[in-house]
Amino acid sequence: MAHLANHPATRAAAKVMNRFDLTQRMVALLRQDEAVIGGIGYTNFDLWAASTRADGSRRTQNFYMLGSMGLAVPIAMGVAIAQPARRVIALEGDGSILMQLGALGTVASRGQKNLAIVIMDNGAYQITGGQATHTETGSDIVAIARASGLAQSAWAADEAAFEELIRLALTEDGPWLIGCRIDAGKPRDTTERDPARIRDQFMRGIGVR
Repeated sequence: MAHLANHPATRAAAKVMNRFDLTQRMVALLRQDEAVIGGIGYTNFDLWAASTRADGSRRTQNFYMLGSMGLAVPIAMGVAIAQPARRVIALEGDGSILMQLGALGTVASRGQKNLAIVIMDNGAYQITGGQATHTETGSDIVAIARASGLAQSAWAADEAAFEELIRLALTEDGPWLIGCRIDAGKPRDTTERDPARIRDQFMRGIGVR
């Protein structure tokens, strides 16, 4: 598609960026109570940190997964189906999406217009010791997504390109998939491990409780 033409075609061509910086940039662009589903691990932790306000309160439209590896995209699609007027973002890591590649084809087959998937890819299972994932040895998540039917899939060339892609995903019909090469930086905080509270706050945040 024309608006994706200037973005790199391969993972190798994308700049390696900082995960927390990208997460902050994404959160800053949220305007209309979009729902964000944070996959497990450091991606989740940085979403928690980036969504903390100066007064200590946090964005209530975020759902922080704890221990459910590979389920950010299925959960996000469920929210997107249930609330078609709300934009929904699945924030996931490369290791987790590799466990649930079938979800990409499901999203594509539904043509879920209000859903975007952001993949933070550092080529490692970082939280468990840094073991290499398949993206480090040749698998390209954006290419897999396109082959699964997600035509609006692209690598973010750099930080400015990432913001451009997020703006597109928030204003134009999807589904979208945005691939981001990231570094191995440590998270800024750790998500509070209270599943019931996380669930209740999210349900209130999206107006179902």
